[in-house]
Amino acid sequence: MPKFSVVITVYNKASFVKETIESVLKQSIQDFEIIVVNDGSTDGSDAAIKSIASEKITYLPLTENVGAGAARNIGIKSARGSFIALLDGDDLWAPPYLAEITALINVYPEHYVFATAVLKEYKNSTRPNSYSFENPDNKPFLDLDYFTSSYKNTLLTSSSTVFHRSVCEDVGYFNEKIKSGQDTDLWIRIGLQYRIAFSTKACATYRYAPQSLYKGTRSVKDRPDYLAYLEEEKTNKGLKRFIDLNRYSLIIRARLWGQVKEVNTYLEHLDINNLNSKQRFLLSLPTYALRLAFKSQSLLERAGLKLSAF
Repeated sequence: MPKFSVVITVYNKASFVKETIESVLKQSIQDFEIIVVNDGSTDGSDAAIKSIASEKITYLPLTENVGAGAARNIGIKSARGSFIALLDGDDLWAPPYLAEITALINVYPEHYVFATAVLKEYKNSTRPNSYSFENPDNKPFLDLDYFTSSYKNTLLTSSSTVFHRSVCEDVGYFNEKIKSGQDTDLWIRIGLQYRIAFSTKACATYRYAPQSLYKGTRSVKDRPDYLAYLEEEKTNKGLKRFIDLNRYSLIIRARLWGQVKEVNTYLEHLDINNLNSKQRFLLSLPTYALRLAFKSQSLLERAGLKLSAF
């Protein structure tokens, strides 16, 4: 059996998926299988995947689009390896990614969840993600709490996270009812039960995509339920602040979608003290001003004004 099962999910990523798969095949550690789940793509993704000849690849083409959560679950349940490594069909791993994860496993043998830092590609540049943990001694490996480390950017992503196959038995799989944010929903459940073994070396690249599923969903019911952990929030300040940041982001969008009832419900459970001054400013804007803000979102982000939770 392979040590790692690399689960790659693809939906209309013909321009990216071949390079994504090749970045796995170029790993310095070769103890892995690759499971590619084609989630009913309607572009040339099928041909791009089939153009790569490797005995390491198991190809699972789906006849219809089932959604990111369901596609990932199909891949995970088909895995034979001891560890599940997630990778989106348009992102990249550096050649030492699995070697870095292996080092983490060796340093933290009692841990079950592992991740590396991420490079994020923008339209005109690529920059390393920043996180909210402190590392004054510049240690390469850290044992971290997910929530308190993820206020700036999430410590776990769907292209930089590896977990032992038993984790899904403990916390469940991706919620297939959620159209956007299935990963955040799973990270919360993981963060409540597991510490994260983290490498500060950026070995995964989140690639720039002008359009995304996150931008395409337009209803609170399509996102994670950020009221599901009210009891846990009472005793877990890190969880409370993390969820409040996500509530803030969802409130902003719900206002644009005209979902007044949902806005008021989330505001009722939002502690505004968990937001910074810039986030409070954006939250105070009238809806017409928010619409203008979304149109100039890239300019706002350069000024440090983010409409998202991170």
